[in-house]
Amino acid sequence: MSGMAKKATEPKIVAIGGGTGLSNMLRGLKNYTGKLTAIVTMADDGGGSGTLRDELGMPPPGDVRNCLQALANTEPVMEKLLAYRFKEGCLTGQSMGNLFLAALNDISGSFYGAVQKLSEVLAITGRVLPVTTEDVRLLVSFDDGTEIFGESKIRDHKKSGNRHISRVALLPDKPPALGESIEAIKGADLILLGPGSLYTSIIPNLLTEGISEAISQSDALRVFVLNVTTEDGETEGYTACDHVKALFEHSGSQLFDYCLANSTDLPKDVAERYAAYGACQTKVNEKELLSLGIKTISRPMLDCSEGYAHHDSDKLALEIMNLYRDKSPTKVYG
Repeated sequence: MSGMAKKATEPKIVAIGGGTGLSNMLRGLKNYTGKLTAIVTMADDGGGSGTLRDELGMPPPGDVRNCLQALANTEPVMEKLLAYRFKEGCLTGQSMGNLFLAALNDISGSFYGAVQKLSEVLAITGRVLPVTTEDVRLLVSFDDGTEIFGESKIRDHKKSGNRHISRVALLPDKPPALGESIEAIKGADLILLGPGSLYTSIIPNLLTEGISEAISQSDALRVFVLNVTTEDGETEGYTACDHVKALFEHSGSQLFDYCLANSTDLPKDVAERYAAYGACQTKVNEKELLSLGIKTISRPMLDCSEGYAHHDSDKLALEIMNLYRDKSPTKVYG
């Protein structure tokens, strides 16, 4: 086990988001606490998740599956099985983990029940909760007045006209958040937003009824984990301050007090690869963030071992726990 050993007074951590950024962070955090709750967006409508959503009428399982895999304590063969994607036939591109959840959704009669059953099978550390069990879709408004319906269409529409996202909304508007998700936030010692796609993984959670309110009223340490790079087709040209402004504008309040950012520069070859797609390392201006009431904590947390830039899950978890130890008002972990 890396980092500080678990203690009887483990902090209750709630991590809110979706996509690979959230699951990568959870993989490191599970070494520090068993009181870990991932609250996951349900707005995905592309890929294998979108297919199951359209054909079976179930919520999109992909982001939940990624988090369950990250928190699993099972034999490596089981993790490989869940991550396996079919390479031919009508199941091409579909993940075995998604199919597991689809089967359990039918057996248990609800997606929430399916997630709980697979959590038991995988003996996960902590728990994974869908932010809502409502059938929600993303409506995206752009600065040229155009709108699109569906998360999977954003990139192509944005790139085709050099547009910029001005606002996102859920349909139906303000769907009720899962009660367990709100209760987890209310009882948390540490609340984490991100890392993950700003408009499609993080903000959709804040548009459900009760989530933003619970975060804003919490006495927990609240931290935004900034993406290492901007995202092609979503946040090109965005600074850390732009990310924060978008989050506050969609939530209507200041939801966090700290921004945890990577301080290691991208290697030249990696930076050039991202530049070819209009993306770059996310720029951080501490004075600008401070003007919004946000303190910046910059630490070396970069992993480019596979040629792409993302957080090193162990280093990220360590810095999160160091920040909690130093800044938390609850001080339940030393």
